[in-house]
Amino acid sequence: MKNKSSSDLFALAKTLMPGGVSSPVRAIRPYPFYTTRAHGAHLETADGTTLIDCCMAYGPLILGHANPLIRKAIEGQLEKGWLYGTPSPLEPEFAKLLTDDHPGMDMVRFVSSGSEATMAAIRLARGFTGKKDIVKVEGGFHGAHDAVLVRAGSGATTLGVPDSAGVLADLVAHTRQVTYNDPEALESVLSAHDDVAALIIEPVLGNIGPILPQDNYLREIREITKAHDVLLIFDEVITGYRIGIGGAQVKYGVRPDLTTLGKIIGGGLPIGAFGGRREIMEQIAPQGPVYQAGTFSGNPLSLTAGIATLRYLHDHASFYQDLEQKTRGLEESMGGMTGGSFVRLGSMFKYFFRSVPPQNYREVKECDTAAFGAFWKRMLDAGIFLPPSQFETNFLSAAHSDRDLSALAQAYTKCR
Repeated sequence: MKNKSSSDLFALAKTLMPGGVSSPVRAIRPYPFYTTRAHGAHLETADGTTLIDCCMAYGPLILGHANPLIRKAIEGQLEKGWLYGTPSPLEPEFAKLLTDDHPGMDMVRFVSSGSEATMAAIRLARGFTGKKDIVKVEGGFHGAHDAVLVRAGSGATTLGVPDSAGVLADLVAHTRQVTYNDPEALESVLSAHDDVAALIIEPVLGNIGPILPQDNYLREIREITKAHDVLLIFDEVITGYRIGIGGAQVKYGVRPDLTTLGKIIGGGLPIGAFGGRREIMEQIAPQGPVYQAGTFSGNPLSLTAGIATLRYLHDHASFYQDLEQKTRGLEESMGGMTGGSFVRLGSMFKYFFRSVPPQNYREVKECDTAAFGAFWKRMLDAGIFLPPSQFETNFLSAAHSDRDLSALAQAYTKCR
């Protein structure tokens, strides 16, 4: 089996797994490459090629693949066991790190994924407020659970339409949508509907971006939600510890009522977390009536890797400045490419096949996806792995060297 090429592996996988993959985004045509090893900023494939990775597992690997510090921490925990089913001292240690870093997070609950975190945060918001509806932003992605699998682009005041077979229309009828960077749309919806429990939003749209908030947009929606007694949930699964300690809420100076985290806080292992104001979090079972539970919640391996990652980020004062310099240098090295627009925030970046940077989901949909598809294939042939969609953020890590960045800039210039 280990000597099979990617095409052979995919042919076999399609007979055993739906679509041959464990997640739809991995179903690259005509077949995905299969990774056999990863180190630093590079992937090694079953076909014997080495790629510079700008996907970084869709964001978690801010220190790079197989980081020696994280590996050592995991090895140390393995000797002590990797699943207890009981509380461990790692939980309050990690909880203290998270609550100290996020001004709006008095208490936190650990779960096993970002999707699980957003699902629980929405349930908590409904349980705390006694209201039924939620509002999300068009194009915002909050996991694959029913309440947020709503087709984007439905309009600011329309009810949700299921974005997947098997999702009940009467369930997502309680999910409304507004346009990103449009506070007036939010005001209109909340003024017309008094049964809204929460607005859930990626403060920086990461799953289709990065799409950056304009001017005082985040502060405005904070004031609007407060005025209408609606909870504000910041989904920082992507931005948490990616754009700095404390994520977008610290960068932009906005305190949400609830926050969801994932990706980076697990150091590359599965994890999620949600937290917020004490009086809200105290509604979670067993302290309150809102039920949430999970066998693998607070997994000691994930917590160990996460603690090691966060302590490294805290201990290296110039870490985020150094990462931002990499994306800034990449943009400058590309030298005024025409026909598109380069957007970056910290170590997140994207080249949009649109003449000016998009400000919301509808403008993202105007990008030339056919041109991106051809560009993506040329980049892969040049040894660069980008997320295989115009609508996914690219990431750099601490492991990307000057040599990697030079090769990346040259490839962008040549392949565009």
